[in-house]
Amino acid sequence: MDIKKDPEAAYAEDNVSSAEGQLDVTSAAYRRMPESVRNLSDDEIKALNKKLVRKVDLFILPTIGILYILNYIDRQNLAAAKLQGIMEDLNMSTQQFATAISILFVGYLPFQIPSNLLITKIPRPGMYICGAVAIWGCISACTALVKTYGQLLAVRAILGAAEAVFFPGAIYYLSAWYTKAELGKRIAGLYIAQQVGNAFGGLFAAAILQLDGAHNIRGWQWLFIIEGSATVGIGMICACIMPEFPHNSRILSQTEREFAVWRIESEAGAGEASEQESVWKGFGKALSDPKLILLIFCNMLSQTQGSIANYFPTLVGSLKFSRTVSLLLTAPPYILAGVVYYGIMFYSDRKNTVYPIILICISIAIVMYIIPMATLNVGGRYFSMMMLPFASVGPQLLLYKTINLHLARPVSKRAAASALVNAIGGTANIWASYLYYGSPHFYAAFGTLMGAAILFGFTITAYRWLVLRENKRLDSGDPVEIAKVVKGGVTDEMVSLNWRYEMY
Repeated sequence: MDIKKDPEAAYAEDNVSSAEGQLDVTSAAYRRMPESVRNLSDDEIKALNKKLVRKVDLFILPTIGILYILNYIDRQNLAAAKLQGIMEDLNMSTQQFATAISILFVGYLPFQIPSNLLITKIPRPGMYICGAVAIWGCISACTALVKTYGQLLAVRAILGAAEAVFFPGAIYYLSAWYTKAELGKRIAGLYIAQQVGNAFGGLFAAAILQLDGAHNIRGWQWLFIIEGSATVGIGMICACIMPEFPHNSRILSQTEREFAVWRIESEAGAGEASEQESVWKGFGKALSDPKLILLIFCNMLSQTQGSIANYFPTLVGSLKFSRTVSLLLTAPPYILAGVVYYGIMFYSDRKNTVYPIILICISIAIVMYIIPMATLNVGGRYFSMMMLPFASVGPQLLLYKTINLHLARPVSKRAAASALVNAIGGTANIWASYLYYGSPHFYAAFGTLMGAAILFGFTITAYRWLVLRENKRLDSGDPVEIAKVVKGGVTDEMVSLNWRYEMY
């Protein structure tokens, strides 16, 4: 920043867009700018910002993406194993299989909250996340050893507890590195990796099926052995790659570290490096924020719709193709979803909007839920299955972006809120697993998902009304009205930075 330029003028010029690469510089943030950066010209700051983001993208995004692919492959391979005979080998009923699917979330959900509170105090979060990856890979591989239904339930519950570290931890980790104009596309990258895992998980499963009987080992057992072992090895490699937080990252120079911290602090007033608030105080602030309840409910309704991922091979299997063809047909919908996810978040970041995109996804999903209930036409049903992965899961990307920007500070509050929304909202996956019966129409499942989509639309509209009301209070300049907003979760420092709830 040219030191001769007036800070207020800088704000007026730089605040015209939230596009990536443009820095929203307020006078308060300008005064906080580190000395190593303050004497740089505008062009030099833009070049430094571009270099920093590229370096962070190079180290963080591929690593996190690969780990999330493994996360989803290891979580969803039981659905593929169903098509390879695990139900017959373990003498399971349809209801017992549903319990085996849902029990993973019994371990997964409660451990997210303490894990995300812990990660704010760990100096090497990348090592922590990768350590959990190696552990769940071992547990997943051990699934090949189960001989009874009870043993399968035990392994799945433990697997869920180990996997609880990853997703909320990864979302929090990304929000510690990226600004509001950058975060959406990076979350999209995470979900694209999820869809790659879903798509290629089916392809890998189809290939591994060919090993059925080799060395007297069933195909579904090979599935867990190969994919679990790969997860362990890749997790250990990624542990050597993932950087720490911006303030102590070894991949950055001293100037880049200071600039990386300032980028985050300039938007919401504090970063991981400067904040000392206890995790329990942050947890309490998250629970006392009225917006959190609405976001939890929104995510619960969104996760209800997203439960189709747990049974997607079963839904495609209802089209009456062979096992191998059914697994192959699961890939195109997830590939399309990955492309749409990036388009959604690119538009969201560019236009700084979320609410209308959520409503569009909900509207598409509702229509797609009706088609399989109304017809047995294979083309029509597969068309709905092509659309459902992005329409039903897409709003979750936008919700996580909302959580990390609307519940930003203190950082321990952001970590707790992210975990609470994902953990409590994710309970929908437990009971939703029992809806997928009555092939080929699946009336209970699609009827419930359609109801959840409609209720989601009303709830997110109520949330929009709430945050717009808070913005009006902030705009009023009335100390009494502003005090109400502070009580609702905005810090005094955010008020001094002229912070507002955006995207709605």
